[in-house]
Amino acid sequence: MKDQQGSNRISSGAIAAVSAVVVAVGGSVAWFTSHSSNTPTPSNPSQQIAQPANPSTRQPVNEQTPNVYWLRPKDKNIALVPQPVKVASILPNQPLEAAFQSLLAGPTGGTDSTTIPKATKLLGLKSENNEVHVNLSEDFTSGGGSTSMIGRVGQVVYTATTLNPKAKVYIDVNGKPLDVLGGEGLELEQPLTRESFQKNYPL
Repeated sequence: MKDQQGSNRISSGAIAAVSAVVVAVGGSVAWFTSHSSNTPTPSNPSQQIAQPANPSTRQPVNEQTPNVYWLRPKDKNIALVPQPVKVASILPNQPLEAAFQSLLAGPTGGTDSTTIPKATKLLGLKSENNEVHVNLSEDFTSGGGSTSMIGRVGQVVYTATTLNPKAKVYIDVNGKPLDVLGGEGLELEQPLTRESFQKNYPL
């Protein structure tokens, strides 16, 4: 009986020791878990990696050579003569806009001339569907007789159609269609083309 009781005590003691170890380990795990939850979570690594730059979306630069048209005496008449202007363009309307800026700045030398008033400004330009819309400041209508008026209209029409000779040209002044030009009342039948200009407004 004593041996049996001793065995029981040993067994009970062993169980108690094992239980103590389990409790100690469980407490350590709980402590580690609770402290681990307070540790800041590292940020998403993918957010720290620099993203590659997007490939360039720039359009290729196309060099075009529109013509600006000046007036030059020829026999007893006046002729429209072209002068090329090199333009490195990206947007569709850039070549024509550059040509008109050169036109309004006036000729730089030689025997060529212009009848477009110096203060004239380009307020807008749009070219699409075989049509060119040119919006000029009111200075375009000032000064000069009928020959001067016809000459400046021809310069605008031919410069506007330099990249598309068959295009129809609409001339506006301060955003309104130009029907009558100058004090002498030069009537314009719009749209204008190179063909209609040569037929109706000979220089």
